[in-house]
Amino acid sequence: MNKQEVATVNIRSLAQQHQLLGLAKPKHPLFSLLRFEDFPKNEVEQRTKLVSDLYQITLKKDCPCKTQYGQTQYDFDEGVMSFFSPKQVNILEVGNFIPQTGWLLSVHPDFLRGYPLSQKTKTYDFFHYAVNEALILSDEEQKSIEAIFLQIEKETSLPIDKFSQDVIISNIDLLLTYCNRYYHRQFITRKQNSSELLSKFESLLNAYFTETENGLPTVNYFASKLNLSPKYLSDCLKQLTGQTAQQHIHDKLIENAKEKLTSTGLSVSEIAYQLGFDYPQSFSKLFKQKTEMSPLAFRQNFN
Repeated sequence: MNKQEVATVNIRSLAQQHQLLGLAKPKHPLFSLLRFEDFPKNEVEQRTKLVSDLYQITLKKDCPCKTQYGQTQYDFDEGVMSFFSPKQVNILEVGNFIPQTGWLLSVHPDFLRGYPLSQKTKTYDFFHYAVNEALILSDEEQKSIEAIFLQIEKETSLPIDKFSQDVIISNIDLLLTYCNRYYHRQFITRKQNSSELLSKFESLLNAYFTETENGLPTVNYFASKLNLSPKYLSDCLKQLTGQTAQQHIHDKLIENAKEKLTSTGLSVSEIAYQLGFDYPQSFSKLFKQKTEMSPLAFRQNFN
């Protein structure tokens, strides 16, 4: 097989994951917590696309790779956390992909079913961040996270009783709550970089409307231009400005619409099509949501 080709591996269960990693069968079919230092040495011989049905949370230490935010290296070296949701696609490059130390928490969605955490997990955008948008922990933060991992590990060593799953899920819930807090800290400590990101985003947004026949602008478009995932871009902007990327886009659309309504004789339909809307009704609905006036009523105020 050509080295440039990409192999695809679909992981359907924890048992399959353990087998691929050369590990013993999991004690529980839907949940496992592993230490990277206990893994056998694994090397990827071919670039591989990995698709898993599991939630996976990793804490990597002594990791040879450098993590960056945009084009800027992080100045935290203590620990790197990554979060993967079911069906998320990850690319493994050729070589050793296992850190020397750290943790791998794997959870099948069925393990959470029936618990509030099953729905709560879906609200955490960091499960959809790209690898280069990992959570970089300070020393104190790493201690807090590892304390939770140790508590989960201790629970899994005890005989199973009717409270075992409740205790493990409570600890996972606490773990994710801390991670959510630390991500917000990361946005704040990276405020200068975030401000630069905002400037770049606004420049791209302004440039978008100077070109014709672009279609309706999307978060995905701007995220790709900035080499970020859509979720991370929106969360970063929201932390900085209080508005998501989509809200910024809508504001810019309305700003351009107001200019056209007051300075041209174009009909509402023509303006809608120029802004990228397929249907004038969709434009009118958004305009009214944002201004509490219809496009025609807004225009009449200036006549």
